[in-house]
Amino acid sequence: MSSTALSLGIKVPTKISTPCSSSSRKPHIKILDATGIRFPGLSQKISSHANGNPTRRQVIGFGFCIGLVGGILQPCHAEATPCELTVSPSGLAFCDKVVGFGPQAVKGQLIKAHYVGKLENGKVFDSSYDRGKPLTFRVGAGEVIKGWDLGILGGEGVPPMLTGGKRTLKLPPELGYGMRGAGCKGGSCIIPPESVLLFDVEFIGKA
Repeated sequence: MSSTALSLGIKVPTKISTPCSSSSRKPHIKILDATGIRFPGLSQKISSHANGNPTRRQVIGFGFCIGLVGGILQPCHAEATPCELTVSPSGLAFCDKVVGFGPQAVKGQLIKAHYVGKLENGKVFDSSYDRGKPLTFRVGAGEVIKGWDLGILGGEGVPPMLTGGKRTLKLPPELGYGMRGAGCKGGSCIIPPESVLLFDVEFIGKA
């Protein structure tokens, strides 16, 4: 992405299957230069890992872990299915675990999304579920890394996400933090250079 919000130090999911039942409470399961996505959790890690304050785009942190949103009952709109990733021409791989039921996002719109971000080895580097608060950002405006904008808005062979949907994204380095990585200090990085990133994203809807 042109902007650096979703890169670690810039603002900018392994797959998780969620049982779906219309008659029971459904736990929220963790369900993005490329432009940097701003992820509060990752931003805090970055600020404590490097000198200076991270820019808004540096605030990234997609940690995918199972989170339970207490007291929220959501109807089940689609069955969770085994996640077989489809690779788009851009290199972004995706799989819809739950197809949404509401409107898709519009470029420039302020939206909310929960996420869990992992390195290819399965290590979680950020999770909005752990913080108990979804990420709010303007989609398609360079506030997150390119893989996130593309993965939610759609394009280049990727269908747009619908409100209520849960999608696994696998980002090649060029759609994530690229050669610079993120949260680097003293030879070590929270997100190493040339990392493939996995995100489980839950598109909650318009903020």
